[in-house]
Amino acid sequence: MKQKISDKIIGRLTLYHSILMDFAEKDIDIITSPQIAFLLNIDDSHVRKDLNCINNNGKSRVGYVVQDLIKSIEKTLGISKTKNAVIIGAGNLGKALAKYDSFESYGLHVVSLFDNDREKIGKKFENKNIYGIESLKEKVDEDNIEIAILTVPWDSAQEVANIISETKIKYIWNFTPKVLKPVQGIHILNENLMGNFLQFTHKVME
Repeated sequence: MKQKISDKIIGRLTLYHSILMDFAEKDIDIITSPQIAFLLNIDDSHVRKDLNCINNNGKSRVGYVVQDLIKSIEKTLGISKTKNAVIIGAGNLGKALAKYDSFESYGLHVVSLFDNDREKIGKKFENKNIYGIESLKEKVDEDNIEIAILTVPWDSAQEVANIISETKIKYIWNFTPKVLKPVQGIHILNENLMGNFLQFTHKVME
């Protein structure tokens, strides 16, 4: 039976992956758990326990082979399998995400954008077509879309989520300020940018 890994560990694995990619770019072959722990300001025992969860125990008194650990983490996170996505909301944030090249490196392929602005529909952005929201179901079926990245205004977010629920999309990555109500059959990740900023400012004021 596949071991269930907690969200906290998954979150740390994504940070480990970023560190490992940096080491790989510098042609460093071995990394130790104390090195990772120091860079993230966490306890070394957390790192070792996390990596044990993905069946990578490293080499005693040596450390972890960077490329092997990258592969283990990518397999665990599902990066090796490409997932097709659409961005709904072709405003500033939606376009910024559409331009973000690193998505492809992590197995996320943004196929197209959707909007309700007739001035944008029918045009291209970063070689991606912009469609009207009424075409969503058809394009989801046509392009085998699994993920919707939501960047619409907050007051229309739930309405658009309900429209998404009528398609075969399985996941919504929500970048709007609105916390979406549960939608049957869809996993929702609320990416609260303003909330994260407020947490940051609270830390600054301490």
